[in-house]
Amino acid sequence: MNRNSGWIFQAEKEARMNIYVGNLSYEVTEEDLRQAFEGFGQVASVTIIKDRYSGESRGFGFVEMSSRAEAQSAIDGLNGKELKGRTISVSEARPRSERGGRGRSGWRRPY
Repeated sequence: MNRNSGWIFQAEKEARMNIYVGNLSYEVTEEDLRQAFEGFGQVASVTIIKDRYSGESRGFGFVEMSSRAEAQSAIDGLNGKELKGRTISVSEARPRSERGGRGRSGWRRPY
């Protein structure tokens, strides 16, 4: 293995951009999103977030594009546009924050 291969992988990963897509119609499929974004460049992945119990769309998803320039072009071109009857909101996804555990650890109700 080339000792620079880790750096190359990291550079490729940093060149990608994850995009948040909100206000999706419940009828929009991952293929619909892929087709909308492919007009702006290479799409690495598409995920529509679904309710874990019903399996229905929660109305938002994420698209990862291979190039930051193509991703920015897609954001500029698709934000505020209509997709299957809904005006979608498109922006760069924020990194997931560290989630704490559920519950009230360390918190006690005063009596």
